[in-house]
Amino acid sequence: MSLIKIRRKTRLEHRHTPKMGAFDTKVTYIKKTLLNLIPLKTLHKYRETYYGKVKDCEDCSLAK
Repeated sequence: MSLIKIRRKTRLEHRHTPKMGAFDTKVTYIKKTLLNLIPLKTLHKYRETYYGKVKDCEDCSLAK
């Protein structure tokens, strides 16, 4: 049995970009967890656009 596992979770977030303004999008987090309970590190997070393109979340910031 492995102690460290990779977990993928999708959740709805509020985002803001200069071109589009504020919008809601589904963001997928890939995390490394210990015993599938304690998160250790976020490996990657990305979002899928309306047109099906996958984008990294570094190009948009959280809405304030």
